[in-house]
Parts: sequence; C-alpha cells; structure tokens
Amino acid sequence: MKNIFQSAVTSEVIERINKLNPATPQLWGKMNVSQMLAHCNVSYELVYDDKHPKPNALMKLIMKAFIKKIVVREKPYKRNSQTALSFIITDEKEFEKEKSRLIEFLNKTKELGENYFDGKESHSFGKLTKTEWNNMFYKHLDHHLSQFGV
Repeated sequence: MKNIFQSAVTSEVIERINKLNPATPQLWGKMNVSQMLAHCNVSYELVYDDKHPKPNALMKLIMKAFIKKIVVREKPYKRNSQTALSFIITDEKEFEKEKSRLIEFLNKTKELGENYFDGKESHSFGKLTKTEWNNMFYKHLDHHLSQFGV
C-alpha cells in the first residue's frame, strides 16, 4: 500500500483530487462528488477537530473487535460497502470548500508525519500504528477517488 505520509504520494493524491470537478459522475454509490469530498474529510475531522461525538465504551469495543481490521488492513474496500453513520453525507456540500479542506488535511497529515501518528489514539479503534493509520487514510481516499474515476 502506498504511504500517504510520503510527499510524492500526498502529491499524487492531491493531483487526483484536482482532476475532479463539480460535475464528475460517480461510477458507483449514492454520493455526488461534493458529498464524497465531505465524506473523506470526516476521517480527518476525527483526528483534528472535536466535532464528532466519541463512541461509548460498548460501541468502541464492538468497533475494535469487528470493524477495525476491515479499516486498517491493506485489503481494499468493496464497492457499496456499509458506511458508518458519522460518515454518511446526504445534504448538499460546496465542492470547492470540501476540496480545499481535504487538501489542507492531507498536507497537515504529511507535515506531521508518520511518527506523529505511531501509537496515536484513534477516535474509534484505540491506539493505531503508523502503518494502520496509513492504511486507513490511503485506502479510504483511493477507494473514493476511484469511485469517481480519478
């Protein structure tokens, strides 16, 4: 799996994002391109912002036991996979705003680097290694950018 913490990989992902426009059609799924960008931003909001409630102890235990391995392993997501409630975007979003936010999050993550994330507590899964953080970030972005053909 590519390493999102490497400058070349971050640049490649940003180039893919920059190929999108407000009318880019999805190849599968329900979200439009602006909603997809907002959806991808949730991964970073969970790290950098305090706008999403943390799961209670029981839900966190369930997520660690059943969801974590799907999210942090290298195996790609299946098309039309189940989406966590906090990641579901149904309202209209402003394309340029969501695009800019995502690029800012990517640059911030690259600047902080993989050592910052190694052992960092995840919102839902407990402490993750830098490899698990990378897999979670890169795999999610790659899945959704592929969803829109870029």
